[in-house]
Amino acid sequence: MEARELVIVGGGPAGMTAGLYAARARLDVVMIERLSPGGQMLTTDMVENWPGDLEPVNGFELAERMRKHALKFGLEITGNEVGGISVDGGHKVVHTPKGDIRCKALILCPGASPRKLGVPGETELTGKGVSYCGTCDGPFFRDQVVACIGGGDTAAEEALFLTKFAPKVYLVHRRDQLRATAILAERIMQNDKIEVLWSQVPLAFLGKNGVESVRLRKLKDNTEYDLAVQGAFVFVGTLPNTLFLNGVVEMDQQGFIIADKNQETSVPGVFAAGDCCSKLLRQIVTAAGEGATAAFAAQRYLED
Repeated sequence: MEARELVIVGGGPAGMTAGLYAARARLDVVMIERLSPGGQMLTTDMVENWPGDLEPVNGFELAERMRKHALKFGLEITGNEVGGISVDGGHKVVHTPKGDIRCKALILCPGASPRKLGVPGETELTGKGVSYCGTCDGPFFRDQVVACIGGGDTAAEEALFLTKFAPKVYLVHRRDQLRATAILAERIMQNDKIEVLWSQVPLAFLGKNGVESVRLRKLKDNTEYDLAVQGAFVFVGTLPNTLFLNGVVEMDQQGFIIADKNQETSVPGVFAAGDCCSKLLRQIVTAAGEGATAAFAAQRYLED
């Protein structure tokens, strides 16, 4: 069984920052990432609130910069998938298809995935008009009418991005006011290609070989109608990628990991950072800060 001082699970901004700090501290560390390092940054068109970048930076480019920065200090990154975690006394065991890794400290940064609506037609039409990533799939809907479901920052950002391709974007929101930050809400209201459908919720995605319409309900009078679109993008929050941790660390009702101010979980020597944590704000900058804190706390734990 391979043995390490520290294992980091997940290679988003939290994991890569933790890896950078751990590598700089000359810890015996490996970061495990099942896909490409970057997490949800890889599917983000433009990041305009990363401190120091006065101009918006492409999410893929920012992820690549973080990866190169971590590698500069000697971080080892391996492609693998973690199937489970177990605790053996003061040690933790990370279970993967390529073999188990025994470590003294562990930092969990598995991130989160888009939440689904759970309405009829969603599963059947995913990849056939239903999408959870405008940056990934927007170009496929050039000159087509699309709908975005949601009212937060992600929904607003993606709706604005989709106007690069679609002549008309409907933004369907269950409330009568956007939850997105003020500057994004202003851009939505000023964009002639976007029409906000207030106080409405989707009931189903309709179509045979692809999305042909979205059935909507107006919450004010409970009337229903079918909105003709060729694509539907769902942005209604995230779910933590923590199923493999059930029974290992304390989590809230939604499955987000509960960590203290030092990013330590209910298990001594196990830390968590990024979108997988139960917290107020999920942004690249907060994930990076938590990753740095987790790495420093893990270093202290190993020294003690």
